Amino acid sequence: MRTSLSDLLATGKVLLADGATGTNYFAAGLSSGEPPEFWITERPEEVIGLHQRFVDAGADIILTDTFGCNAQRLKLHKAEARVYELAKAAAELARSVADAAARPVVVAGSVGPTGELFEPLGALTHEMAVSSFREEIRGLSDGGADVVWIETMSAPEEFRAAAEAAIAEGMPYTVTCSFDTAGRTMMGMKPSQLAATLADLPQQPLAIGANCGVGASDTLVSVMAMDGSEHALVSKANCGMPQFHGTEIVYSGTPELMAAYAGLAIDAGARIIGGCCGT
Repeated sequence: MRTSLSDLLATGKVLLADGATGTNYFAAGLSSGEPPEFWITERPEEVIGLHQRFVDAGADIILTDTFGCNAQRLKLHKAEARVYELAKAAAELARSVADAAARPVVVAGSVGPTGELFEPLGALTHEMAVSSFREEIRGLSDGGADVVWIETMSAPEEFRAAAEAAIAEGMPYTVTCSFDTAGRTMMGMKPSQLAATLADLPQQPLAIGANCGVGASDTLVSVMAMDGSEHALVSKANCGMPQFHGTEIVYSGTPELMAAYAGLAIDAGARIIGGCCGT
């Protein structure tokens, strides 16, 4: 059933976002180093199946399988020419599940970082980043995404570029960053600075928040540091910390921990609550 994130937020209800993509694909056979985005065309039944399980579990928002669907990441697999194709196809798969749902479900186009550093630390320029994100977002929009979901960001320059790209493509957007145990992103930004970093843009995000990071408790601390923002708040935490059990990565969290986290996230003021790695 088609809806918009704005409409769902207007209901005043706390919204449930989905959980991990990569973690669940690894459990289904994704090989280490293999781009999850390749499953969009090679194993679409797995992509659709995960979206469906999230909807069946009550998710109001499902994220497309496009976290690394930008030219900078896909060029590592000689697939930089497939950005638009994969983004559009991913949105279409998620759209098919959302449209068949008996209740309104939002398709959020996942936009993750490029993995490259901005100048002068690296070679990535603002113009290059905006152009790269626009290509991905254009595919997501044409495939039927309702909102651009900018996530797991560390550098203000990068999430601003992604936000500018969303605005240029006429799409609403959200922004979440990944904060560590020091309460900052990898590039040193505090949670309280996120909203101000976007304040001068002509179109504001529908929501801001924290995702990924180092576990549910730290994500909640980050979300609480954003309390008072005019934006709806997002909490999408990892299921504890990853640990190696032999050659297998296992997350330290439990369903009980994540249930407690969901309740605490509501108390912290989050309007959108979901899970990230390990969930």
